[in-house]
Amino acid sequence: MDMITEVLDGVRSAGALVGRSLLSPPWSLRFEESASMTLVTMLRGDAWIDPGDGEASYLGTGDVGIVTGSEPFSVASEELCRTPPVWIQAAAGRCTDAAGHLLDEEDIGLGTRTCGTTLDAEHALLTGTYVTGGRVAARLLSALPRVLVIPAESVRAGALRMLEDEIAVEEPGQEAVLDRLLDLVLVGALRDWFAGREDEAPGWYRAMSDPVVAPAIRAIHDAPADPWTVDALASLAGVSRAAFARRFAEVMGEPPISYLTSWRLCTAADLLADTRDTVDVIARKVGYSGPFAFSHAFTREYGQRPGRYRMQQGEGVSA
Repeated sequence: MDMITEVLDGVRSAGALVGRSLLSPPWSLRFEESASMTLVTMLRGDAWIDPGDGEASYLGTGDVGIVTGSEPFSVASEELCRTPPVWIQAAAGRCTDAAGHLLDEEDIGLGTRTCGTTLDAEHALLTGTYVTGGRVAARLLSALPRVLVIPAESVRAGALRMLEDEIAVEEPGQEAVLDRLLDLVLVGALRDWFAGREDEAPGWYRAMSDPVVAPAIRAIHDAPADPWTVDALASLAGVSRAAFARRFAEVMGEPPISYLTSWRLCTAADLLADTRDTVDVIARKVGYSGPFAFSHAFTREYGQRPGRYRMQQGEGVSA
């Protein structure tokens, strides 16, 4: 499995909040739903994505923007828009006005999955939100910029057009259709961004095409339980131990064994959350000889013992 697939497996939409907003400038919207990743595209008009902690990013008609991280952000018709938000999108699809009063469907609804002020509004934007499904995806996503913009001329528009067409449809199975189309749009957008901005891509993406680092990354991900050493990983690339360690650190930003350890532990965290395997079984699946050494390493990494972590993730299985 390549690393883009691993990212997308972790953020695959399931009941994602997908909608269309129809507004006339000046306008702004605020997103406070704590989504791990939000996709924004302008169907008509243009806008600015303000991440709140950096410069705003311009979004023209047909451009696709991806906002990473759960911190609130805004989308507005002007770069320095001081217009109060038409609504604030909170968790579970709830919307409030700028004063925090809950808005009903009749207040902003214009049709199926469509909100706004009027159907013939000058601007139209489409948004879809994702929630990261685990530590593996979160680790990989954390290396991405806060806001990615893919220009319209680089966007593979087929899935995007289908998503726009399907938003207002209300038929059996429609939620599944929208989820899959949103996945396709996201996959295409990430591919297009990586292809055009490889110099800004995270280390894990550059590693996939690096002849020295790629074999080691694939081996670690495919078999985290194997007793990997720097020598063993270097032999996969056919280079010396010193040359491998140097190149790995240059590309990934950390030494091989540090990466191996963190990958094993974030894989273990996902297994704790998503399976009912015992701590002993999980420890051995990720390369630890037993639960004691694993628990010590896990606690050092995440600040709590594996059993407590599992309970907090809602699994409720004691170890």
